[in-house]
Amino acid sequence: MTPGMPLRRALADVAATGAVVALGNFDGVHLGHRALLALARERADELAVHLVVVSFFPPAKVLFGDARYLTSEVEKHALLAEVGADEVAIVPFTRAFAATPAAAFAGELAARSPRVVVVGEDFRFGRDRAGGLDLLRTATEHLEVVPLELAGGEVVKSSAVRLALAEGDVAHATHLLGAPYRVQGPVVLGHQRGRTLGFPTANVATDPLKALPIGVFAVRIDTPFGRHGGMANVGPRPTFPDGAPALEAHLFDADLDLYDQAITVHLIARLRAQRRFAGLDDLRAQLERDALDARAALDLDAQAARAPGA
Repeated sequence: MTPGMPLRRALADVAATGAVVALGNFDGVHLGHRALLALARERADELAVHLVVVSFFPPAKVLFGDARYLTSEVEKHALLAEVGADEVAIVPFTRAFAATPAAAFAGELAARSPRVVVVGEDFRFGRDRAGGLDLLRTATEHLEVVPLELAGGEVVKSSAVRLALAEGDVAHATHLLGAPYRVQGPVVLGHQRGRTLGFPTANVATDPLKALPIGVFAVRIDTPFGRHGGMANVGPRPTFPDGAPALEAHLFDADLDLYDQAITVHLIARLRAQRRFAGLDDLRAQLERDALDARAALDLDAQAARAPGA
């Protein structure tokens, strides 16, 4: 969890009353979500009240369909704190909660006496998605509706980010998200084959429902000991087909004991597709090339971040 900010599980658990409330799924916390949250933060500052962000997990498309989520509860909590929330509630989206009458949810919201509620124009809630903007207006003094965000003429939606990741296009995913895609999880014990090759890796435990692009990537890795550049293999391991799909990250210029530690891997650039190697010598040679390519990609990314207007 985000240090200093407890995660609430229901509207009724929110401590602040008379706050500005931002409502939404916020899966990925992409550019559209960030525009909505920036407006909500601005309104909270104008009124000198708290900003409460109310979200849900998992998304309905995950619960009722075959979609993958972009942000876990922990990842979403951290992202919402980073963009300025004073309090976060992530309501478990279960089949029972999905069957809640829209009027009941609106009543819970009204009980928190929100000064302003900020939502996206396509926000729907309650059983059969029957709740809309008119019902929300009964729960607040003021409702602000934010139009869908465009990026390069494309409507920014979580589904578009999922599609970009499925195609391995992390550059486009970054464009839609406003930040590199992140994967957070504990480091678990692996087979330690990377260490024998001279490329020890941190094996990050991931949920099968987490959306992951497949390939080899240049990454930045946040650890309890600081941020490091590196490279990561994401997905099945073609040379070792007996293993489960995984995220294995190699940190450059660092030898850290990360077992049981939570780390966050930010996917900066895709280096290549996965492929199977004839033997360990071929794999080692490719890893050496990957490391050079990853360092170059990270240098380019750092230069772009330092450029005027970045």
